[in-house]
Amino acid sequence: MTGIQLRVWGPRALFSRPEMKVERVSYDVITPSAARGVLEAVHWKPAMVWRIQRLIVIKPIRFESIRRNEVGSKIPAGKIGTAMRAGNTAGLAMHVDEDRQQRAATLLKDVEYVIDARVELTAKGRADSTESVAKHLDMARRRAAKGQCFHRPYLGTREFACDFELLEGAAPTPDESLRGERDLGWMALDFDFTPAGETIPRFFRATMRDGVIEVPELGDPAVVG
Repeated sequence: MTGIQLRVWGPRALFSRPEMKVERVSYDVITPSAARGVLEAVHWKPAMVWRIQRLIVIKPIRFESIRRNEVGSKIPAGKIGTAMRAGNTAGLAMHVDEDRQQRAATLLKDVEYVIDARVELTAKGRADSTESVAKHLDMARRRAAKGQCFHRPYLGTREFACDFELLEGAAPTPDESLRGERDLGWMALDFDFTPAGETIPRFFRATMRDGVIEVPELGDPAVVG
């Protein structure tokens, strides 16, 4: 086995489009970065990284709109660092009742996906003779089969927790409404960390064919950023 298939499902999901600045609007389907987050909740070590190969949409794509309470601001990272060095965090308090904002959100309802992924070793893993792809795949499969996770995985945002199970056989068949080819537009792929220390968001043109989305590599010519 060179990869893993994980079935995930939940009553709601919100994979926020980055171009929507105020009100949250979800992509039509799970994004590769969100899928990687689900897998990392099950198993992750500094010596390895998950590479998403394909995403399979099982249930019909349905949206609904709700209103959510959000905090209108956040504590600056520099202020947190200063307070930690000074040993005094009293000034970091945030009063939610004074900074609450109600915003609309367009999210997905009753979702189910199959995540098809493989493991690659990082530079740290390749430098350690005790690390191997097979080792981490075996650990991930055992944990997923037992329902173990470091924290509860979620679908886009933390309030939309999901269930998961390891797929041993064939993946479920996508709904009939997902037949044919559908252009989902530009979708966030992942962040690319350059040797110079830059963090560059990368995007790809997502196409769903009969419920299946093939995910390109970061170095693919079709990936832009």
